[in-house]
Amino acid sequence: MENKDALIPMQEPYNPLEKRNIGENIVRALLDKPKESLPPARFIGAGVYAIYYEGNVPSFYNRIRHAIPIYVGKAVPSGARKGNVGMGEDQGLALYSRLKQHADSISAASNLQLHDFTCRYLSVDDIWIPLAETLLIEKFQPIWNVVVDGFGNHDPGKGRYNQQRSAWDTIHPGRTWAERLKPYSVPAEDIQERIESFINKM
Repeated sequence: MENKDALIPMQEPYNPLEKRNIGENIVRALLDKPKESLPPARFIGAGVYAIYYEGNVPSFYNRIRHAIPIYVGKAVPSGARKGNVGMGEDQGLALYSRLKQHADSISAASNLQLHDFTCRYLSVDDIWIPLAETLLIEKFQPIWNVVVDGFGNHDPGKGRYNQQRSAWDTIHPGRTWAERLKPYSVPAEDIQERIESFINKM
């Protein structure tokens, strides 16, 4: 028989300033933004973004198209790399520039079409940018973040081409500088199987 006099255990009071709650608020604000073409028009700001796949080729991405990001990331002001996070640094074109770099990478790939990709982005106070990126990756487990590494890589520069090519450049060849790197240790077919296995478990 239910004891109506029993006390219900006290729930943890909601703290809107708790780190995770702040991060989740930023994530919701990003997801409320409309999707735009990649890259979008030039704008000023730093923050977080999500890139979506909307196409049909390659077919192994079909089950995630439109629904969840294929990649998420952040762009911090240049001063943040010098330890000036949260110091009101001029954000400049950090976020736009990062999205433009990604658009160039997709355009260079021989088996991707830039018009098949869209993005969402949100300018964020720089102290919260890393937290928001972490929660986005945790929430969505984007394939190009957790299964296929290398999409966000840059040209390592002359004298460093003895490094191994990334998984992303192996299944999406075309970036000129990546072609100079040593072959990846896993064949493209095996990477594709990893992707399909991961999607089947989602």
